[in-house]
Amino acid sequence: MTSSIFFGWATIAYILAMILYIGYLAFRSKGVGLAATGVTIAGFVSQTAALLLRWKEFAEIGNMGILRGIPLTNLYESLIFFVWCLILAYLVIEFKYKTRSFGAFITPVAALVLAFIDISGMSKNIQPLVPALQSNWLLAHVMMSFISYSMFAVSFSTGLMYLIATTEDRKEPAYIFWTVMLSVFVVVLSAMGLDYLTFKMSVKGQEELIKSYLFKASFRSDSPATAGASYAVAAAFTFVVWRFGGLLRKVITGFNISAEILDEITYKSIAMGFPIFTLGGLIFGAIWADQAWGKYWTWDPKETWSLITWFFYAFYLHGRLMRGWRGKKVAMVAVLGFIAVIFTYLGVNLLLSGLHSYGSE
Repeated sequence: MTSSIFFGWATIAYILAMILYIGYLAFRSKGVGLAATGVTIAGFVSQTAALLLRWKEFAEIGNMGILRGIPLTNLYESLIFFVWCLILAYLVIEFKYKTRSFGAFITPVAALVLAFIDISGMSKNIQPLVPALQSNWLLAHVMMSFISYSMFAVSFSTGLMYLIATTEDRKEPAYIFWTVMLSVFVVVLSAMGLDYLTFKMSVKGQEELIKSYLFKASFRSDSPATAGASYAVAAAFTFVVWRFGGLLRKVITGFNISAEILDEITYKSIAMGFPIFTLGGLIFGAIWADQAWGKYWTWDPKETWSLITWFFYAFYLHGRLMRGWRGKKVAMVAVLGFIAVIFTYLGVNLLLSGLHSYGSE
């Protein structure tokens, strides 16, 4: 069996797990919760097998040995590894804190990534390494970067949950903030799904999707009526979330998840992810850049946005540890920080050019 078969099983499992976790959150059924956990574990085991098989396949094709043969050399492989790290982090949280409600907020992040992979038409083939990637720093730099990204994704989910659980007044800035962020997340996921259904047979490659098809079935439609209707639906959905957000708050608090626990998980996730990102993402990346291109720092778009992301989380830790900030202020920073992470990886790789453009191949 090949790695692609196991990846396919894992994709199906994670999407099913997302549906089950949302159902568990809505109906509070213990059976649904157990099923969600079981499906998630099955998907994780399948994805682990897939990663190991692809690692073996890549090492054999490239004749580079195990350390240099790690399958993290293109967009597809790195996104798959990010999902693996994210699900692992979630399972640790679920078993440590004895609650499954986080799954309804974390598994959709994984589903969004998997949906992007499916609609983008990105290459899933094993390709030879470009010269800049043929380095022993590949394992440390890329793997540590994505481990930190997964920690930041957890902080995004728990930070958003914290804001939902602690805000009641619809006019409160924190309430407006989380309703807009949640709405944007759901709308983007839905629009990408619509692109997939509409253009699945037309997309020939990832670059073509970004330039010609992304949101083309909705916000970027050639039909003014379709584009206008898409914005109207998005605005209406945001209003509904804002108007009835209190119901979601009741659902979350109904599981006896204290705001203190959510705040603690958000902080611990960032406290673990930040030094890993600093060392692996920035320092090791700079050393690797010097070996590959002769300079530690070139203000490449990826480097610049990585630094911006670093400042977001440095600000979070500074505000919490030095200024004593707690609660809503730092929760909003955690949410914004992950948005910076998304643009640092996907936005820069797909929309901007630079030395890191090979990551989109």
